[in-house]
Amino acid sequence: LPSVFSLESNYPNPFNPQTTISFALPSEQDVRLAVYGIDGRLVRVLVDEHRDAGRHEVVWRGDDATGRHVATGTYFYVIDAGDFHQVRKMSLIK
Repeated sequence: LPSVFSLESNYPNPFNPQTTISFALPSEQDVRLAVYGIDGRLVRVLVDEHRDAGRHEVVWRGDDATGRHVATGTYFYVIDAGDFHQVRKMSLIK
């Protein structure tokens, strides 16, 4: 099991049409992982649930909450798990 929380860089980055986001939890936690546009608006919530300790992967296919593909650009993914909060940047290129 991981000894610390972590949010890894997505891969590939830049990406098209999808990217994988990995994170690690040293203990079970309620986790929220969301994608935001450069303007700060919420694009999509990828995870909003209780997760066991361990390493986890989530695939984002470059779509919003309604299933529509988003535009080329820079996006931020944000994780909140217990007291852990981290933000990383990714780029979608079409």
